[in-house]
Amino acid sequence: MQFKHLTPPVKGTPISNPAGELNVPDNPIIPFIEGDGTGPDIWKASQYVFDKAVEKAYNGKRKIEWFEIFAGEKAFKKYGEWLPQDTIEAFKEYLVGIKGPLTTPVGGGIRSLNVALRQTLDLFVCLRPVRYFQGVPSPVKHPEKVDMVIFRENSEDIYAGVEWAAKTKDVKKIIDFLQKEMDVKNIRFPETSGIGIKPISEEGSSRLTRAAIQYALDHKRRSVTFVHKGNIMKFTEGSFKNWGYEVAVNEFRDQVVTQRESWILGNKDHNPDITLDENARLVEPGYDLINDAQQAKIRAEVEEALELMPTHGNGQYKNKLMIKDAIADIALQQVLTRADEFDVIATMNLNGDYISDALAAQVGGIGIAPGANINYETGHAIFEATHGTAPKYANLDKVNPGSVILSGVLMFEHLGWNEVADLIIKGMEKSIGQKKVTYDFHRQMDGATLLKTSEFAQAIIDNM
Repeated sequence: MQFKHLTPPVKGTPISNPAGELNVPDNPIIPFIEGDGTGPDIWKASQYVFDKAVEKAYNGKRKIEWFEIFAGEKAFKKYGEWLPQDTIEAFKEYLVGIKGPLTTPVGGGIRSLNVALRQTLDLFVCLRPVRYFQGVPSPVKHPEKVDMVIFRENSEDIYAGVEWAAKTKDVKKIIDFLQKEMDVKNIRFPETSGIGIKPISEEGSSRLTRAAIQYALDHKRRSVTFVHKGNIMKFTEGSFKNWGYEVAVNEFRDQVVTQRESWILGNKDHNPDITLDENARLVEPGYDLINDAQQAKIRAEVEEALELMPTHGNGQYKNKLMIKDAIADIALQQVLTRADEFDVIATMNLNGDYISDALAAQVGGIGIAPGANINYETGHAIFEATHGTAPKYANLDKVNPGSVILSGVLMFEHLGWNEVADLIIKGMEKSIGQKKVTYDFHRQMDGATLLKTSEFAQAIIDNM
């Protein structure tokens, strides 16, 4: 691969993806962007942890060859570009990379460097695991109940950026079309409205939910919940939910059970002589209030579920992956009040943004919230800090490097280097348990020892 400005490492071998499965050498070349603001501090600490964990796990038989590439302020100062083409090509060539937080340039052009990378490389899954480390300060009573993995769709929804500003010629064209051609009457103030388009496709929804279900099966999770607002946005978010269920029952039939199927099968297990109507009434409490056609639809659903009795009946469904859905506003309430009822969550872009940050707040904040952007079909993946650049703390060796370090854990798991991931988790758990923490936790913990960024990294290594 020829780059305009970059020089790849002389040593090391690129990761490849033959036949849709990652082939990871013992000395993979991993591109990294250290990030803006506090990025250099947290990257230096994180890389130190990564290298020591790899060395300890494999006794020097494996080693990452790091390849610095550029985006954000450092790229602009070096090349006059916020996101050089070399950077995009490096991520394409080497498949897997990691980055610190990036500044979003003010003014026109790129809305967000992170979004631009996701869209350019079609990294359609934003993976956000959220779990609690014992001892971390939390605003909720039972943060230990939070152990979820968010699959946030990355390429569609509001984040597609299809919108027009109020009072412009373009928005007037859109509103005129909607009102005259589509007979839209409920734009309340057309003269001063901005307009945004929310694309939700079958392909985008299906590949996201497919990845979430496969992840849940591979990691022996209990359930996948589709979080949506389909009660209002029936043809976008409602379709997302419907397409998700279709993927589940058409592609994973023997391994999954929907929540409503579990109710029907459970009713039959409890009472083998139950009639269709009796089962339908238990599944649909308003059954006797709906019309004949609607009742027939419920009975057909019961009959279809009962066909699963040989493979799912007699309690067998309890060992299957549960597929269910929740309305977004209720889900945001229940992840606070019933956190242990959620496991893997699959949702669209905007919902996923809200849910992942709300959950992060319960377990200590986004300072230790990892993130990954992945295309499971091509193998491309960028692991990243989920917080901002915090420029006022730049070069102070002060901030928590946990977000990048835990994103590295995700990266090592993606590579199949689970021994490294386990060592890092062990080191972080023990360090926090000893109350050896950076300032963000220290100010909320009694009897804690205040560590610098670099000292926290050393504590993790010492505790491996």
